[in-house]
Amino acid sequence: MIKKAENIIVGISIGDLNGIGSEVILKTFEDSRMLELCTPVIFANVKSLSFVKKTFESTSMLQGIDRLNQIVLGKINVLNVWQESVEVKFGVNDEKIGKYAIKSFVAATKALKEGLIDVLVTAPINKYNIQSEDFKFPGHTDYLDQELEGNALMMMVQDNLRVGLLTDHIPLNEVASHLTEELIIKKIETVKHSLIRDFSVNKPKIAVLGLNPHCGDGGVIGKEDDEIIKPALKKLFDKGTLVFGPFAADGFFGSNQFEKYDAIVATYHDQGLIPFKTLSFGKGVNYTAGLDKIRTSPDHGTAYDIAGKGIADYNSFKEAVYLAIDIYNSRNQYAEISQKPLKTKEKQI
Repeated sequence: MIKKAENIIVGISIGDLNGIGSEVILKTFEDSRMLELCTPVIFANVKSLSFVKKTFESTSMLQGIDRLNQIVLGKINVLNVWQESVEVKFGVNDEKIGKYAIKSFVAATKALKEGLIDVLVTAPINKYNIQSEDFKFPGHTDYLDQELEGNALMMMVQDNLRVGLLTDHIPLNEVASHLTEELIIKKIETVKHSLIRDFSVNKPKIAVLGLNPHCGDGGVIGKEDDEIIKPALKKLFDKGTLVFGPFAADGFFGSNQFEKYDAIVATYHDQGLIPFKTLSFGKGVNYTAGLDKIRTSPDHGTAYDIAGKGIADYNSFKEAVYLAIDIYNSRNQYAEISQKPLKTKEKQI
């Protein structure tokens, strides 16, 4: 059964309260039309959010709740994940604040896993101050990959520009050792399935960027492109996946080749994210593809340098909400179509 728009429950983890996350969340939902698209549930504390609201003179009306069965549709719900007062100091890297960011995120992930919210949008965290004995993950994606079914893949999205990553948050000097034929095939199959199910692309065309300059120039500048990437792509292509490459990364975006494909797969983090963020003009979204649940986030960090000044751009966060809803609807349509038997023409006698 397809939910009505305003009944789609968008869970939101608060992120680092000393950063710009709470500001962009409140700015996003100051537009009452957003509440016609979904019902937000912010995992935090209503007192903490009220402080932020007062700081920015936000007009958003907050509905404090203590349990998820108290959600009020069409309102900005704030689930009290903690009860104690939290001192917010904008722009300060604080381990205590990091712990509250993880409390919010873990609670929101649990709700997503149990189906109590429909999608999850995560505000930015500080990867340094979230580390503890209980949480030893480099970021959101790795924790979600552990907690949810599927194979997590980082995909950056802005309209029809979609950039997936073979490797994400690992040191540059470890990228080559992580690239295997098995990994490449698994990640590209994840991208293909996501394009079909999440973005309604029937026959996706996927481009893959090479690891080395000029894809190794025949082995002169590295052999990984010829010995690992090309054989993996051939296996996929021979089985019917429309995958092309590897392409030399330096000219791929500048020559507008990316416009010919439904997704581009980069071999490492900066190879994909630098051109993506240059082209997305502050409206990019980080989507965790490959999981049984939906999670998006803005494509920026905590931005301590401008936190508390009221000047943060909220467009990326708003786009993250839009994309989460779009993917939720796309998955429902995909499931509905998949369950319907194909009609066959009656034989003529």
